[in-house]
Amino acid sequence: MHLRPALLTCLLLFAAPVLAAEPVRAVSELDIDRYAGQWHEIAHLPVSFQKQCVGEITANYGLRRDGRISVTNACRKADGERVVAEGVARPVAGQPGQLQVRFVPDWLSWVPLVWADYWVIALDPDYQWAMVGEPGHKYLWILARLPEMDRALFDRLKAKAEAMGYDLAPLRMMAPLRDAPAD
Repeated sequence: MHLRPALLTCLLLFAAPVLAAEPVRAVSELDIDRYAGQWHEIAHLPVSFQKQCVGEITANYGLRRDGRISVTNACRKADGERVVAEGVARPVAGQPGQLQVRFVPDWLSWVPLVWADYWVIALDPDYQWAMVGEPGHKYLWILARLPEMDRALFDRLKAKAEAMGYDLAPLRMMAPLRDAPAD
């Protein structure tokens, strides 16, 4: 009988951080014209499709006539070879910061499971940096227009991601951080 209260207490202690986290929310405004162009990956949570990447990870977004967005991801492998993946993103109706992305051929686009959530969850007003994730906490990318980021900004973005419930212990750094210049 005494085991049940102890078990319940343990479960609540382990669940408390998840219950206390704010929900993952996409930004309320996203100007796709300004978001388009090249981004450099600063850091990401490990995902199977990026396991071969060791550096120089970029994402290029371009506007298409059909209202979708072309996606070109590239990275450098350990042997120096550049790997490129072509995909497409589509906006989620009525949700400006929410997109769905796929990297399979057009003829499979009707299959719901080929589309993955791509939510812009933090964005610089001048579109110089962005943080992208999804509601299940599986994916997280910190992006910048330049191939490096200010350390203080990076720390603020990490804190925001952690407040949303992301576990950043496995976060992989892919670009250098710079310290703010001394006054």
